[in-house]
Amino acid sequence: MAEGDQAACRRLVDRHLPRLHSAATRMLDDSAEAEDVCQDVFLRLWKQAPRWQAGRAQLATWLYTVMLNACRDRLRKRRPQQPLDEQLHSEQIGPEGAHQQRERQRQLRQALAELAPRQRQALALFHDGQLSQAEAAEAMQISQDALESLLARARRSLRAKLLSGTVATAPHPA
Repeated sequence: MAEGDQAACRRLVDRHLPRLHSAATRMLDDSAEAEDVCQDVFLRLWKQAPRWQAGRAQLATWLYTVMLNACRDRLRKRRPQQPLDEQLHSEQIGPEGAHQQRERQRQLRQALAELAPRQRQALALFHDGQLSQAEAAEAMQISQDALESLLARARRSLRAKLLSGTVATAPHPA
């Protein structure tokens, strides 16, 4: 890729894009915006590839660090988040089941949105990005112990919010 090999670039994109996009989507709660972030990340990699210094950082760690920073920038500029209006395509669960599933998904999205940003980032990298704890910690520029603490607090908070029903409720359309 450093030599301008487009096939090498395609292989890297194919290898890393699905998890990178998943983590960005979790952070931004918007798949289209996550696509834009991922495109920016790979464009930046393409431009910087000739200057890449092997051994300084692992490629995956660099990609997730750039993605995190791009997501943070977008979140700073964004007005308060609105829940996504997702369509369920499953006709097998019936109208009541579909309503319950939408409600559970809405509650989870809302509970995630209410987490501290660093906790949400840690979850996105570790679960959606499928990075190891060491890689996620390096991408966030924190120790592995600090990452483990963020993950534990995030999970406890999500569990408590979802079990207690303290997730903010959105008005239902009439």
